Amino acid sequence: MRAPPAVPTVTAATGTHGAIAKASAKTGVDFNYLLGQAQVESGMRTNARARTSSATGLYQFIEQSWLGVVKRHGAEHGMGWAANSIEQTAGGRYVVSDTATRSAILSLRTDANAASLMAAEHASDNKAAIEGSLGREANGTDLYMAHFLGLGGAKKFLAAMEAVPDRGAAAMFPAAARANRSIFYAPDGSQRSLGDIYQRFAGKLDRGAQVAGATGTASGNFFADAQAPAFPAPFAGIDVILGNEASGGDDRWLQTTMANLNVVRAADRADPARAATLRPTPETARLAYLMLANLGA
Repeated sequence: MRAPPAVPTVTAATGTHGAIAKASAKTGVDFNYLLGQAQVESGMRTNARARTSSATGLYQFIEQSWLGVVKRHGAEHGMGWAANSIEQTAGGRYVVSDTATRSAILSLRTDANAASLMAAEHASDNKAAIEGSLGREANGTDLYMAHFLGLGGAKKFLAAMEAVPDRGAAAMFPAAARANRSIFYAPDGSQRSLGDIYQRFAGKLDRGAQVAGATGTASGNFFADAQAPAFPAPFAGIDVILGNEASGGDDRWLQTTMANLNVVRAADRADPARAATLRPTPETARLAYLMLANLGA
């Protein structure tokens, strides 16, 4: 069997932010949600590994969840070799017959580009299912519950919480409680309620997004078409000098696009008043971010 193609790994903090931004732009999934989820799951570390499960990578995918989402969406994002190698058994498990290929597919969980894209697609898949089950719009916290408990578990959790928010969660999810005791139990050993766990996850997502450099919330609206991704701290104060050669002497379109990153034409540096008239829109801010990401900033 032909060896799978090598996939470049992004490990620098700015590279990881860029990978998440590109996944957001490509799928339409809210940047702040993806950023907050990555911070909560792995502390933005692409090589993170759980001690109590097979969860690995930036978004801590367990093996079966990863194989499933790659089977469904890998071909859309240049991973057709992986998607075509994954089969689903009659019992619903995802398998790869070749051991080396299976290992290569699972190792993609530590690649920021692949992990971000699959996390976005996984969340998008879960959104429709949760909304159909609950009869309301899903928010970021709902989607995180699906990542944490699986889709079936999230439906069960959210439906029960809406009916009886004070109900103890550990009794409903004993396996998850054993693997995540600090989430399901308070320091005194008492069970946390469904509502308490939900609110704690919402706060954790928002704090994670803030730590990672976002300016919006991660727990609220899942899709944010009118909101550009916020610029993380590593990009603050970037100042790029563009010469007239870049666009035949007229780079005002690029100057406007890159305004959020303090990118100005060399000839305009001495004219602050002129530079101040260039006000970015959400779309130009998104384009600016992606341009720097594509340049490897």
